[in-house]
Amino acid sequence: MFRDPSITLLAIGQTLQWAGIFYIFPALLLRWEQDLGWSKADLTAAITIAVLVSALASPLAGKIIDRGKGPNLLAGSAILGGAGLLILAAVAARWQFYAVWVLIGIAMAGCLYEPCFALVTRARGKDAKKGIILITLVAGFASTISFPVNYALAEHLGWRGACVTFSAVVVLVAAPITWVGAYRLEQSRKLPDAPPSAAAAGRGFLGRQAFWFLALAFSCTAMAHGAALHHLLPLLDEREIPPQSAVLAASFIGPMQVAGRLAVMASGSYLSHNAVAVLIFCMLGVAMLMLLISGISPAFLLAFVVFFGSAWGAVSILRPLLARDILGEEDFGAKFGALALPFLAGAALAPFLGSLIWEAGGYDALLIVLIGVAGVGLGLYLAANRAARTGRDRDGPA
Repeated sequence: MFRDPSITLLAIGQTLQWAGIFYIFPALLLRWEQDLGWSKADLTAAITIAVLVSALASPLAGKIIDRGKGPNLLAGSAILGGAGLLILAAVAARWQFYAVWVLIGIAMAGCLYEPCFALVTRARGKDAKKGIILITLVAGFASTISFPVNYALAEHLGWRGACVTFSAVVVLVAAPITWVGAYRLEQSRKLPDAPPSAAAAGRGFLGRQAFWFLALAFSCTAMAHGAALHHLLPLLDEREIPPQSAVLAASFIGPMQVAGRLAVMASGSYLSHNAVAVLIFCMLGVAMLMLLISGISPAFLLAFVVFFGSAWGAVSILRPLLARDILGEEDFGAKFGALALPFLAGAALAPFLGSLIWEAGGYDALLIVLIGVAGVGLGLYLAANRAARTGRDRDGPA
């Protein structure tokens, strides 16, 4: 499994970048709330801004990858994200906090899963699945690293010390590893560089019903995941679950992501991508239900971790594979970059909207809403699959 050095290096880089650039927010949210004295809505607005910026920049990142500049994009963006963490350690005012997360949002667009998977798909074509699975298997442990390590660092060095530490890890370790892996992958690419198709040049795929149904379905998964993840520690704190137990539960989401990805690999001969996708939406809904009743017994919190982690782990693998199945392989970087915009927009809005729902009706209301979001996402995905199979949904004007 680890015989491909390029993929192995990218997997390590992704793990460190997700741990430092993305998961640091939910890991330190309670610390910021206690130290800075800002409300949940004020704080989660920052990650909303960051992921929205990432969403807006994702189509450009896709174009850069299609032009063969992926290695520089991934490594440079990692360095930018690490620099953002260093600046974050010095913020004192709210506007500074928001400005830093704008910078980190730009970095996210160029160094996390979307550009990495687009690069792997560009280089490996039909054989990209194995590489994507390996990367997500390893990077699934990012939250397992981030939550406990940030907790320990914040206990001994404060949250600012935690930011400085992860900044050094991302800049000095993750970025160089990522560049080497991406460069080797790009150089080994055997597929010819075809000129952009007329449909892609005119963004004809944006006129397809299947594209928008799929984009909105992906967005629903991102909203369910983003709201639950970023509010997990405050939610468990509200239910009077000890901090160490809450951090432990959050840490085990990572291994469950890996388990979900292993299950996708094992089911390859028995279940289609379509069947696994349907199962994922159902699991997300069940996970929210388990979290809703987690105050009754620790068993329900454990069930949430299993369903939530494994479902989200499978999503990471299936998104590029479903996009290729439904939209085709041609100009995949542009298509996947365009799909990333609504997906990341959903992820961006989720923490802030979650705060607003919490203020209006508490966390029980939020979880009920998220169960509904999972159901809507399932309906949209089925509509996308149906539109693609009819053969009437071709690239071109709507």
